[in-house]
This record gives sequence, C-alpha cells and structure tokens, in this order.
Amino acid sequence: MRTTLDLPEALVQDAMRVCRQKTKTAMIITALQDVVRKSRLQELKRFKGRVNLALDLNLIRKRA
Repeated sequence: MRTTLDLPEALVQDAMRVCRQKTKTAMIITALQDVVRKSRLQELKRFKGRVNLALDLNLIRKRA
C-alpha cells in the first residue's frame, strides 16, 4: 500500500539507525511489526497467573 507521511527527518534517521534498516520502508515495517508484537505481549500478560499450565508432557506426546 502506498501512502504519504509527513515525518520529522531526524526521527526517521534515528529510527533507521536503531532498527538497523537501510530504507525508510523497511524501517516503518520493522517499527509496525514491533508495535504489534508488543501489543500482543501486553494482551498475553493479562492471563498471568490465570492459566493452569500443569501439563503432563508424556501424556501429550503419547509416551508411556
């Protein structure tokens, strides 16, 4: 998808350096993927202590 953005040049350059990306497109893709990943992790943290993870791996793997 093509879009036009008005971004501060210094911020873009800093982000490209931090993300270790050579193009602005790659930097924005990396940044968006990171935002989505962090959001999903935050959602998972809501379940901390609420999910019973006492699993029997031998039973799951069908071992005797």
